[in-house]
Amino acid sequence: MHNGNGAYIALFLVAGAIFVLSVVTLSRLLAPSRPGVTKLRPYECGEVPTSGAWVQYNVRYYLFAMVFVLFDVEAAFLIPWAVAFRTMIVDGNLLLAVADIVVFLGVLGSALAYAWRKGALKWV
Repeated sequence: MHNGNGAYIALFLVAGAIFVLSVVTLSRLLAPSRPGVTKLRPYECGEVPTSGAWVQYNVRYYLFAMVFVLFDVEAAFLIPWAVAFRTMIVDGNLLLAVADIVVFLGVLGSALAYAWRKGALKWV
């Protein structure tokens, strides 16, 4: 095998799949399972539960969390761009570098404006 073909990748994929399936199968076979009344009761930090486990939350909490994750990931994508910015300027690609980030921030800005207009950022 030489580096040009995908045999190494296929070999690692097959070996990984076999490893995962064997570990999951072994854990299901060897793990003790003795469900009882006490084990099946909801657990709240050692305290006796005061209400049922199925409580409905307002969907806005989930929307707020998704918007937070969106802009957190956006910051993670800005760091590699900032690192490569100097190299792009030296190579004469200043316009391309600025256009890339303007399009990226434009898409995120429009997502923020949409979420704001729909009221997803209101905590109440």
